[in-house]
Amino acid sequence: MMAVVVIAAAALAAGYLLGRLRPWRRAGDWAADQALHAGTWVRGGAGRQAVVVLVHAVTAPRTSWRIMRTPATDAPVPVPVRDPDWVAHRSG
Repeated sequence: MMAVVVIAAAALAAGYLLGRLRPWRRAGDWAADQALHAGTWVRGGAGRQAVVVLVHAVTAPRTSWRIMRTPATDAPVPVPVRDPDWVAHRSG
């Protein structure tokens, strides 16, 4: 009887810790970040690519295929627009 109580308490504690730490979501967020913002896929080598693809496919199967098919792009830098008539539009 005591063993059942200990096993139940251990299972409850493990479930609580997994709920608080959320390793599944953290792994998925890490993989999504690596897939979208890591730059060139080749940068980390084949081993790193395999780990990222596997973790992302396991944690987010719906979006894995769409994200893995789109190439990673660098964020465009906004270019300031110059007004050719800036003299006429300037304030006093």
